[in-house]
Amino acid sequence: MLTRVPAGATVSRVSDRPGLPERRRLELRADCERCAGLCCAAPAFSVSADFAISKPAGQPCPNLTAGFRCSIHDRLRPAGFGGCAAFDCFGAGQKVVQETFSGRDWRQQRELSAPMFAAFAVMRQLHELLWYVVEALALSPSDPLPGELDKAFSDTERLTHSSPDELIGLDVDAHRQRVNGVLLRVSEQVRERAASSGPAGRRPVAARNDRRRADLAGADLHGAGLAGADLHGADLAGSDLHGADLAGADLRGADLAGADLAGADLTGACLRGALLIGADLRRAKLSYADLTGADLRGALLAGTGLASAIFLTQAQLDSAKGDSRTSVPASLRRPPHWP
Repeated sequence: MLTRVPAGATVSRVSDRPGLPERRRLELRADCERCAGLCCAAPAFSVSADFAISKPAGQPCPNLTAGFRCSIHDRLRPAGFGGCAAFDCFGAGQKVVQETFSGRDWRQQRELSAPMFAAFAVMRQLHELLWYVVEALALSPSDPLPGELDKAFSDTERLTHSSPDELIGLDVDAHRQRVNGVLLRVSEQVRERAASSGPAGRRPVAARNDRRRADLAGADLHGAGLAGADLHGADLAGSDLHGADLAGADLRGADLAGADLAGADLTGACLRGALLIGADLRRAKLSYADLTGADLRGALLAGTGLASAIFLTQAQLDSAKGDSRTSVPASLRRPPHWP
């Protein structure tokens, strides 16, 4: 069982000693043996390419067994539950069951189901933030960012030791916004390094490439020179960006669903929150590209260079379609369903 940290206790800093970030990564991995099937009961999902059925929030999935096991775990994808196969709670499930609710069972104590499910939704967000902070520290940012990241980690970890009522009442969006401010600064610093080490003069004058929120859906931008362009929130769905130079481009929140980005250079690009559903990213260069929250469901990643992409999660890889030529970060595993 996890140990509760008393109020006011000092939480270990991530960068206090060598090896701690890797141990933190292990602590932020799901341990289904110590959970109670929370991910199979708490969230809602609708019939789609990711789920074969619809299920309201708080209702156990029909595939959840009495022993909190998935009866089709070994065939989730062929059974139409690819969304379940790609889900990652970042270790929040076992934390809620073993610590927040002291090992109690929502099936044995029905009155616990609603608060336990609500606490799980908050805990998952907190654990995801912890994972991003650990990844940010692994990028070796320069001062004062390591100290700010340590504080973000300690503040977030302290919140994970809250009582059920405190967790449920937490303004997690406000906390996420504060932590994301530090994470974005780390991202900018790392991507600037990538830009400065690349060919000189690649970034054009920003004013010439201000296409923020532009409607470019279906546009023919084959081989376009858009290095450093501001495409924040732009609609590029279904556009032809095959072989385009998008190094250092700001593509935060851009809609790139179904876009052809095969062979595109996205080195150091910011793709935070970008929609890349079904996008063709085969052989694309994504070194030091920020993929925080990017939707990669069904994206084609055959031969794509992702080894040094930043803030890429296992869930994102699991929801995409790579192959044996796709390079992935050392801290993540190649999805077993990839050919």
